[in-house]
Amino acid sequence: MSTGVSAPATAEQAVFETILRDLNPGQRAATSHGDTPLLIVAGAGTGKTATLAHRVAYLIARGVPPGRILLLTFTRRAASEMLRRTDALLRSVAADAEGSAARALTDGHVWGGTFHAIATRLLRMHGESIGLPPGFTVLDRSDAEDLMHAVRTGLDLGGTRRRFPQKGTCLDIYSRCVNAAEPLAHVLETRYPWCRDDADGLKALFAGYVERKEANHVLDYDDLLLFWRGMLADPALGPVVRGRFDAVLVDEYQDTNALQADIVALLRPDGSGVTAVGDDAQAIYGFRAATVRNILDFPTRFPDATVLTLERNYRSTQPILDATNAVISQAAERYEKDLFTDRQGGALPALVTCRDENEQADYVVERVLGHREQGMSLKDQAVLFRAAHHSAVLELELERRGVPFVKYGGLKFVEMAHVKDLVAFLRLAENPHDSVAALRVLGLLPGIGPRTAGTLAATLAEGTDFESWVGRDVPSATSVLWPDFVALMRTLASAPASDVAGQLHAARAFYAPLAEHRYDNASARLADLEQVEALGTRFADRTRFLTDLTLDGPHWTGDFAGPPLLDEDYLILSTMHSAKGLEWRAVYVIHAADGNIPSDMATGDAAEIEEERRLFYVACTRARDVLYVTHPLRYYAVGRGRSDSYGYALRTRFIPDRMLPLFEASQAAPDASPADEAAPVVATTASIRAMGSAMWE
Repeated sequence: MSTGVSAPATAEQAVFETILRDLNPGQRAATSHGDTPLLIVAGAGTGKTATLAHRVAYLIARGVPPGRILLLTFTRRAASEMLRRTDALLRSVAADAEGSAARALTDGHVWGGTFHAIATRLLRMHGESIGLPPGFTVLDRSDAEDLMHAVRTGLDLGGTRRRFPQKGTCLDIYSRCVNAAEPLAHVLETRYPWCRDDADGLKALFAGYVERKEANHVLDYDDLLLFWRGMLADPALGPVVRGRFDAVLVDEYQDTNALQADIVALLRPDGSGVTAVGDDAQAIYGFRAATVRNILDFPTRFPDATVLTLERNYRSTQPILDATNAVISQAAERYEKDLFTDRQGGALPALVTCRDENEQADYVVERVLGHREQGMSLKDQAVLFRAAHHSAVLELELERRGVPFVKYGGLKFVEMAHVKDLVAFLRLAENPHDSVAALRVLGLLPGIGPRTAGTLAATLAEGTDFESWVGRDVPSATSVLWPDFVALMRTLASAPASDVAGQLHAARAFYAPLAEHRYDNASARLADLEQVEALGTRFADRTRFLTDLTLDGPHWTGDFAGPPLLDEDYLILSTMHSAKGLEWRAVYVIHAADGNIPSDMATGDAAEIEEERRLFYVACTRARDVLYVTHPLRYYAVGRGRSDSYGYALRTRFIPDRMLPLFEASQAAPDASPADEAAPVVATTASIRAMGSAMWE
């Protein structure tokens, strides 16, 4: 990194000491590292966010302009939190500085955001150099599926001659090829073997899908990364794009895929100024094409790299850490680390054997209520499981006992049909070539079917002007609304870009009567649309609104959330994947039996089993004070009470016998007490046989 800044003078040491004073030795070393490539292996609960925020502040204090620092994260919330901490720290330091030194610490803004958001921003700035129209729009997952389906239908791949993968599977295969940089044949062989015979059809489908995106001036999530890498790899444009940054910091590096790792390397080819933070033990997103190889091979990709390990844990008790350290120590390949804490005391994690799922549910609910009576709120407790359906029996028991709960998952706010309907009006106004938005909006009008919508969309794409819809012949059921609809689209297209809320209001006024006829419980949906309009006031222009809403929209839920809770306190139910990055005082990891943990769907090879081990480790390290691991012995073939056919299950292989001393092992239902056994047994084998003999004597 070339900043022209010499080593800090003695008078400046106070600034650096202020930044470093609250950090432990490992964090200090990471924060004050020089310009060579740095990998910070941050164990669970070791203050990763604080360390990365302090490193950004340290770079700025050294003289790196904030606008030349790029911070890449996987969620906008993570980026906002780190930048907030950095800003607070620098303002605190600047309060003790004077004049130009103080201004240098607080002037400018760091480039911070998700990979996809930063890619979009750079493509808006440089996309025309590669022939990308500046008015391109971004497809979210469901929009991309719809476009894939349209191409699939056009190629007659969904006919009745033989089964062909559905649109969602097709998009998954396509995305895997792009993000993992794997050939289609390899992806089909290793990930989708049931689709091997469809290789030729998929090749034609993907070619048509790419052509359609090009014609519609739209990009999907995969394109954002692919085009960013393409710009960086270009001999002429690459130096211009990478020349914007002196330092690149990447959060959660273990979650990067091959495409993202290439982008980081192309941003800083010699590795100078690269800081990656992550934990190989928490690499659990292989199904999204993330690869643990990126963090394990970091020193190979950047030969001058320094690897620093953070081991001091600020979350869990030592007994919990002892158990989780033992779990991850079995990993075949990893960075060595042994987490420790200064916290005193703490009970051994409980390893509880249950007769079946019913007993497991009873046990968990009793412990949850017991902790609540002892002063631990329900919100401070979480039940974690490998798959969403694993909580079914528990949910019934919680409802029976009147325990409120919230289950992580479900639709995001911006994925709901009525929200997507409203936003589609603005998307079409932004980019008339966007056939997905056109088909969605036209399909809302009474009397317009897929064929008519396709014809109208094609007409618009050819002319790129809503004037082409004026006076068009439309079905009689549409004719009453058609003039108002065209007038709305012309108004939106010509409206000031800055009046996002006004555009949303106009679209909502037209759409509301359609929504009332289209959906049940329309009042809840219309209330959601009011929230979308209010959200529009936060954005400077329509382009930014559409981009941010697509890439990282709010997670509110309306009618899917159910009636409001009468109790402000509620238990958390979550899949293990959704729990990453969170923590609770008490954690219950249920169904810790082989076949569930690890999942029988993820034991095809050693790499999958290793990821399942890491997933179990992530779940257990969410606990601050108390950890329960439960496993039923029996699983019935059909749901509760519907069958007496069952099989036995073994405790998860991730807790072998040699680790049992690290747990407090017990049974959910203890054996009968002496008082229960006091009654004399009257029956004997002879008397029972005599009863049977009476049938034939």
